[in-house]
Amino acid sequence: MTARTRARPVSPYDGAAMLAGRAAGSLSRLLRRGAGGTLPGRVALALRPQLIGTLSADRRLVLVSGTNGKSTTTRLLTVALSLVGPVVSNADGANLLSGLAAALMADAGGTGTAVLEVDELVLPAALRTMRPAVVVLLNLSRDQLDRVEEVHSHVGRWARALRESPDVHVVANADDPLVVAAVWEGRRSEVGVTWVAAGAPWRADAVLCPRCGDAWSLQGDAWACADCGLTRPDPSWQLGSGGELIDPTGASRPLGLALPGRASAANAVMAAAAADLLGVPVVEAIRSFSGIRDVDGRYLRVDVDGRDVRLLLAKNPAGWLEVLAQLTSDTGGILLGLNARTADGTDPSWLWDVPFEQLRGRRVAVFGDRSLDMSVRLHYAEVAHDVVPDVGSGLAALAGMPVNVAANYTAFVTARAALRAAAA
Repeated sequence: MTARTRARPVSPYDGAAMLAGRAAGSLSRLLRRGAGGTLPGRVALALRPQLIGTLSADRRLVLVSGTNGKSTTTRLLTVALSLVGPVVSNADGANLLSGLAAALMADAGGTGTAVLEVDELVLPAALRTMRPAVVVLLNLSRDQLDRVEEVHSHVGRWARALRESPDVHVVANADDPLVVAAVWEGRRSEVGVTWVAAGAPWRADAVLCPRCGDAWSLQGDAWACADCGLTRPDPSWQLGSGGELIDPTGASRPLGLALPGRASAANAVMAAAAADLLGVPVVEAIRSFSGIRDVDGRYLRVDVDGRDVRLLLAKNPAGWLEVLAQLTSDTGGILLGLNARTADGTDPSWLWDVPFEQLRGRRVAVFGDRSLDMSVRLHYAEVAHDVVPDVGSGLAALAGMPVNVAANYTAFVTARAALRAAAA
């Protein structure tokens, strides 16, 4: 899959829309109303809705979507594909259409590769307007129900969009029944699909078949529906039980990641499969992954007063399950952050689905707008803890030990700024 070498001319109308968008972004920064990262795209698309299709038309385009792991997979894939040419990406994680447009506007006229993470609700619109060469589908789980409804609603949307995009090659997680159902309905064949066994530890959102509602037949990692025939496909790429990558030849390769956790390894296997499809050999892709130590603050490690402090993002039950595995395998104190702002989803009732009981016996503190909601959940989980007003107070409450900070999205952003300032 090769990129075109000449970009089509930008029309005066497109140019004017981008100029207006950039001016809005500059004004936002000047007035300190925000970073101005997505505003240029929002303004430009309001003036020229077709702009995003124009800006992406002459690129080799890769979209990465799913509920968890988008930013990490996008970063890994961007680094791998940078080995063979220039790559533009929305590294700030702005994954709505406005963010995608802003990323492309930053390199308007470019003809290289674009690797863009896309919100799972926005993916169908992105597929229809941008016509990517490859789409990477990671997982689907419950997240921000006030905004996106029940997770099963994505299956039909994704399937319809894939049917309307027959030329896009799909790299999909074979272990997630919701993803498989969407791809199966959207393609009805294995042509143009690369299956990856990346794992799916969180199964609470797929206890029944997403196609017909019948009960699953479960045997280890395999699953099948006797009623409609939906079944786990045979993967060509796999995440091995020891965290290694197993390629289509059966060769096992250590990933050697600096990023911690099972989820990071799963994201790396997904990225390697897509990179191989786009011309980057797996050995070179893996080597490029090893230099990544954090992703926009995810897994950030800083020294605060001689203590090692690590920052983790956990924004929904599936994400918290992966983070808890890291917290319980580590030592030291744990600082949990919870907000329920628009970017987080305003309903934090999902807390009761997270097995916080695993933190019993640990030193724990809690901060955030909804710290009392977290406190009630920890109380019933029999986890002793302190409620603190901010990150600094939390670190003080956990004095004398290394600390893992785990927070949902806007609380994570607050913690990231506080930790960088403390370490400066």
